[in-house]
Amino acid sequence: MRKQLLSPLVPFLIFFLYSSTTVAQTPSPAPSGPANITAVLEKAGQFATFIRLMKSTQEANQINTQLNNSNQGLTVFAPTENAFTNLKAGTLNSLSDQQKVQLVQFHILPNFLSMSSFQTVSNPLRTQAGNSAAGEFPLNVTTSGNQVNISTGVDTATVANTIFTNGQLVVYQVDQVLLPLDLFGTAAAPAPAPSKPDKDVPAKAPAGSKEDASVDTSGATIATVSVSAVLIAAISLKL
Repeated sequence: MRKQLLSPLVPFLIFFLYSSTTVAQTPSPAPSGPANITAVLEKAGQFATFIRLMKSTQEANQINTQLNNSNQGLTVFAPTENAFTNLKAGTLNSLSDQQKVQLVQFHILPNFLSMSSFQTVSNPLRTQAGNSAAGEFPLNVTTSGNQVNISTGVDTATVANTIFTNGQLVVYQVDQVLLPLDLFGTAAAPAPAPSKPDKDVPAKAPAGSKEDASVDTSGATIATVSVSAVLIAAISLKL
């Protein structure tokens, strides 16, 4: 009788014991390491040009090294593919390798700024491209309600949303490429070249030279007349 009662319970007991053993042996998820900026942008999509710039300038490696070897936070403003499309044709190609590095660094702040921090941050902000002094890549933030705008002195971008944040790295999507004033500001117009005269103008004679020439000519005439008179007189005497 007891055997008949236990028979239906045997499969249930076996399943319970197997499930308990399996759960106990499942390893817990490994703690996530520092974020990889390239992986973050690739996962988000629509940042191909910015990723390419970060790789070609070695800034992606620089960011990952900072995140792996220090507790220093970073804030990255990532322009979308459309933002680069809106640039004037040839803008990126006109930059030297060093200027491309500075352009990427201008999109990176050397500290972690949460969205709420933009409400109280002091302008201008210091970027990885240089300090906040005028002419050395200043970046200014203005807020209106929940909207955050980033001004460079050349253009203004709006922070669209937060792509990634983990307390050490935060990546914001922006709708414009941040163009630093130091690279894209209006340059002073070059001084115009001196105009060339249409024709060669002969040098003017010194003042009074015409009068002097007249005097000299008349003097020569008088001298000629005097010599002629002397010769005539001499001939007359001989005769």
